[in-house]
Amino acid sequence: MVRPDHIIIGSGINGLVAASLLALKGDKVLVLEREAVAGGCLRTEELAPGFVHDVMAATFVLFMTGPAGAALGPHLARHGFEYCHTPHPTAVVRPGGESLVLTMDGAENVRRFNALAAGDGDAHGRVVGGIGADAPFLFALLGNPAWGWPMAKLMWGQVRKRGLRGLVAWFGQALGPARGWLETDFTSPDVQALFAPWVLHTGLGPEAAYSAQMGKVIAFALEAAGAPIAKGGAGRAAAAFTTLIAEKGGAVRCGADVQRILVRDGRVAGVRLSGGEEIACGSVLASVAPGQLYGQLLEGVNLPEDRAAVTKFRHGRGNFQLHYALESVPEWLSPGLEQVALIHLADGIDSVSRSVNEAERGLLPAVPTICVGQPSRLDPTRCPDGKAVLWLQIPDAPRIIKGDAAGTIPGTDWDDVREAFADRLEAILANHIKDFRKLVTARRAYSPKDLERMNVNLVGGDPYGGACTLDQFFLWRPFSHSTNGEGLVRGLIHIGASTHPGPGLGGGSGFNAAKRLGA
Repeated sequence: MVRPDHIIIGSGINGLVAASLLALKGDKVLVLEREAVAGGCLRTEELAPGFVHDVMAATFVLFMTGPAGAALGPHLARHGFEYCHTPHPTAVVRPGGESLVLTMDGAENVRRFNALAAGDGDAHGRVVGGIGADAPFLFALLGNPAWGWPMAKLMWGQVRKRGLRGLVAWFGQALGPARGWLETDFTSPDVQALFAPWVLHTGLGPEAAYSAQMGKVIAFALEAAGAPIAKGGAGRAAAAFTTLIAEKGGAVRCGADVQRILVRDGRVAGVRLSGGEEIACGSVLASVAPGQLYGQLLEGVNLPEDRAAVTKFRHGRGNFQLHYALESVPEWLSPGLEQVALIHLADGIDSVSRSVNEAERGLLPAVPTICVGQPSRLDPTRCPDGKAVLWLQIPDAPRIIKGDAAGTIPGTDWDDVREAFADRLEAILANHIKDFRKLVTARRAYSPKDLERMNVNLVGGDPYGGACTLDQFFLWRPFSHSTNGEGLVRGLIHIGASTHPGPGLGGGSGFNAAKRLGA
């Protein structure tokens, strides 16, 4: 390959989005991935013969509905990226078996919620309608570069529309916690329990600032677009990206561990791989966590403000994954769950708050909040006929274990406690599926420590690129002085979950960086 115009370090969703857009523009791009397969968290493996599972990320609603998906969707479809859907995106099952399903039919959701508690459905309709009305502003706020003329123009437009005091009031209510929203809008504990766990998927907890707004956005997105997955697995999506990049003259190299970003006279000059190979270029997009960027890749470069900030950068909770190959399709003891994409096992706001608090204090939660995905219901290619795959995510695991909230699992090393913690999760799951343990063909657990081994950016198993609290988000991600991923090193753009607009499979920072480079 001739000298690339751009080198992208890391082949997660943001790196692949940026590389694809730049390649479509006609630029020469080279993606360097340290692991043996491309995709970052888009990783699909065989769990048992004929059973495939997404090891980490799975749901593509943010990509499908975002600007990156709109721009790249038709190109990726030519290379085999296809969505699988269900009209029942999510549900909750409480410990006593009470369950509630959210459909993609807004009127039906209003009817169901009102039947549980008078006014709850109407409140839900107002929430979804309000987000829908604000969607152009809200998604532009989350999707555009945090600094620059487009954001200034967006804000000025809102001042003209709402008035300055009205815009300040809008931001004030947007900073509210999910507990406040759920307890004031809904009387039914089932409706509260349906939405409470979703704030965990934004890296927040129900008492965190702006968790209500993020929860409302998720409620809107699930009802409007569902919870689609990639046919054949998330790895199939990554393969479509790499094929598109190659088709346009770019390349994705796996097993290529970048040791240094070469900087001369304050400007990017190329990269050096761990084996000593140097590749010259004038533009680098680094999809990495801040500690990796400033602790290794830019070692020796004089960046005192960034180095001081990285010592205070905080990572969030860890993530635990548990996957099952089942001999037959599971029979849920609660009705109506057969075609649901993602089911939370949780009792409500308090149970979610408790498990989050325990995890953040370094404890294995006594009763974790469990998200159960049924990918083979949406995509029968994941397993043999008549069988099933379950995908479990526990978004409230401690990165560093200090103890067990239940006092029954000894040990503080994830390698020692992984299977015991998986047993705790399985016991909860088995309470809701008929004869569950008789169905199990294979089980595989991935602790936060395992996830970091597979992807160096998942520091301590944190899938969100750093704590998503307000001081490390929006204008202040990853640092309070950050400006659109650019700094003192000319030609370098920091992208990925650690940068604005944050984590998820939307590819937002990769999209913004590519647009900044003329794509």
